[in-house]
Amino acid sequence: MFIMVRLKFALISRNLTTVAAKHRRVPSKYKSLAIEKAQQAITDYLHTTKSISYTHAEHIASNASVSIRNLILKLDFSVPTFSKSLRKHLSYFPINEFEFFFESIGIDYSEVNEYLPEKKFFFSEDRSALDAACALSGFGFPWNKLGKLYKEERLIFLQSPEEIESRLLKFKDIGFSTVSVIGICLSIPCTLCGGGELSSEIRCLFVKLKRVFDEFDSQHLFEENVDSWHAISRKIRIFYDLGCENEGVWELMGRNKPLLMEYSEEALMKKVEYFCRFGVRKEDVALLILRHPVIMNFDLEHIVISVKGMLKHFGLSQEEVDAVAQNYPYVLGRNKLKNLPHVLRALDLHERIFDRLKNGNHHLLASYSLMDPDEDSDREYQQGLEELQHSRTKTHHIQKLDFLHEIGFGENGMTMKVLQDVHGTAVELRDRVQILLNNGVDFSKICMMIKAAPKILNQKPDSIQDKLRFLCGEMGDSLEYLEIFPAYLCFDLENRINPRFRFHKWLMEKGLSVKSYSIASIVATSEKAFIARLYGIHPAIPKHWFERFSYRKARYTVS
Repeated sequence: MFIMVRLKFALISRNLTTVAAKHRRVPSKYKSLAIEKAQQAITDYLHTTKSISYTHAEHIASNASVSIRNLILKLDFSVPTFSKSLRKHLSYFPINEFEFFFESIGIDYSEVNEYLPEKKFFFSEDRSALDAACALSGFGFPWNKLGKLYKEERLIFLQSPEEIESRLLKFKDIGFSTVSVIGICLSIPCTLCGGGELSSEIRCLFVKLKRVFDEFDSQHLFEENVDSWHAISRKIRIFYDLGCENEGVWELMGRNKPLLMEYSEEALMKKVEYFCRFGVRKEDVALLILRHPVIMNFDLEHIVISVKGMLKHFGLSQEEVDAVAQNYPYVLGRNKLKNLPHVLRALDLHERIFDRLKNGNHHLLASYSLMDPDEDSDREYQQGLEELQHSRTKTHHIQKLDFLHEIGFGENGMTMKVLQDVHGTAVELRDRVQILLNNGVDFSKICMMIKAAPKILNQKPDSIQDKLRFLCGEMGDSLEYLEIFPAYLCFDLENRINPRFRFHKWLMEKGLSVKSYSIASIVATSEKAFIARLYGIHPAIPKHWFERFSYRKARYTVS
């Protein structure tokens, strides 16, 4: 009986919910009307009750489409009464004003919650961001693009309107028009931080920008609108981020009008990211592209290379290539030109080859081709690849294989063996390698470590971080020890590495062991052999191990 009552109640609730939803749904032909009425209601609400200028209130209402839609869904729709219902609703149920504001300045609604102030709903509680936005809008900044500034430099919106206005006028005094100042500041938001006074660094930046634009003959080059200035300033920012201190970078930008005008920001970024993967100084990447803009036309993505063939193409002698084959066999075979930077880093040849490219041999990237269709084709690799193609998890394994090629492993049998022992998605593997790089492990050493102990890539980033910290901290060793014993990263820190090392240290301090064992001997020795070693020191030693140090001590504690 009770179950029947509950089922009936659930059915009635669902029907009521469905009826309410249908009743509130705005017919298609009235959607634009409902949105218009809601926008007008919000505009009036902000203007009359919050003392926001009508223009800015209108900006907020007309650029917060999702918030407006959510408001409409809370009300029953009827053409004659909808406006009145809206105003009545706003009287009794005030909106979260910050939600409308942040969406209106161009922050995606799905991200708005990240920026909402804690326990604040009304502008009367904190007007700093709104006042700053109004000052920027008053100067001419597009309201719905202010979110770019807020996301990158939130400090801008903590400044007073007077400070913002003073700063913007000082930019104009350097010789820029209003729209050019807006375009530059949208592209490089940090220029708006710091109050009314300009630092020497920011003033110097604008002077350099003025020099670049003067060399471009900007009056004839750009349309006098914010979008044009924003687009060109975004491209300049790419090189600014690479080498803002280098005068040569600025001089070359002024002479490279076609480079900055003809190629898209995306195309420039792709080339910059490619050469940054060489691991060289960022300003050298900027100088390479600016000195040799023809590089923008090179296909650096799809060309297949033979690693040996490419090294010879770059000028390595046969003796040097043979040495590479002996020391780094896992890099050999074929790969793609897009992976060349990491291939060279895996061989520790990246700086040498990059210097050749920078010093006038950039054409080598475009003039390479395979000698013949079968050059450096590895049969064991091809067999393994065919097996992957018929695997039920083909996509997963191909992505992992692509990742191994990406970090320098070539198309060879060794790479296929490594692939078999590596677990996780390509994204997870990339994160684990990045942890090693972030901690200062050389790129070439990482590939060597993975070849020797592939399972190090099966460890979670936090686990790798903790083990590296323990190695360099508690154990007092350096990262170079990983070259000798990379499998260290495969062992459990809490249950193996830590207790065994502490016990070894205790034995040494007590004078019970005169022999100092290596980390590999302490960690990698099997449990049976480890206990036998302790017994050999003294028959009573194993008891101390189990009672005081071993992770199994709870099972051996004497009551």
